[in-house]
Amino acid sequence: MLVKDRMTPNPVTITTDTSLKEALDLIRSKPFRHLPVLDENGKLVGIVTEKSLVYASPTPTTTLSVFEVDYILSRTKIGQIIHGPVITVEPDLPIEEAARKMIDHRIGCLPVVENDELVGIISDTDIFRVFVEGMGGGHPSLRITVLIPEEVGSLARVTSRVAALGGNIYSLGLFWGERPQDRLVAFRLEGVDRETAVRALEADGIQVVHVWEPNPA
Repeated sequence: MLVKDRMTPNPVTITTDTSLKEALDLIRSKPFRHLPVLDENGKLVGIVTEKSLVYASPTPTTTLSVFEVDYILSRTKIGQIIHGPVITVEPDLPIEEAARKMIDHRIGCLPVVENDELVGIISDTDIFRVFVEGMGGGHPSLRITVLIPEEVGSLARVTSRVAALGGNIYSLGLFWGERPQDRLVAFRLEGVDRETAVRALEADGIQVVHVWEPNPA
């Protein structure tokens, strides 16, 4: 899956000449938390969040009157509060690499740029949705986690055992274990009951470390 598969295309933007008040009013009236900032030539030069806009505003403890605060917000331009280069991604970047960038830079979204033009935006919420989808979150199925060695054929042994039981793996994720030579495999299983699945896996020497299934409605 690529960034372009989950990004929001043609996001709402503001310009460096937009006032702080206009930006705050806009972001508080819409279901998003990030606003890309464009210059007079339509090029991306920054990004602001509701939090950054609030930080740039007079504090609640100020001695200024409501009218004075409103005047300051109306006169302060976005171009005065944006700082530093913008971290961006391209639409064809694998989505997990975009997530890695967010983690490394401790940011909640990434503008998506192609040929020097803003074409979309992807946020941490979009990444969470991909994770939930990939791991089968919300799907009423048995979830089993097994520990396997990091070696060729280990995963195939798990999936082959499930297939031999007539089960269907609805979703599957691989994660590092506590030791570098271990991998954790978490998968959602359909068509096989809990006891049968666990017994068969353990009989094949596969270590089951956790089993979960949703409560019946």
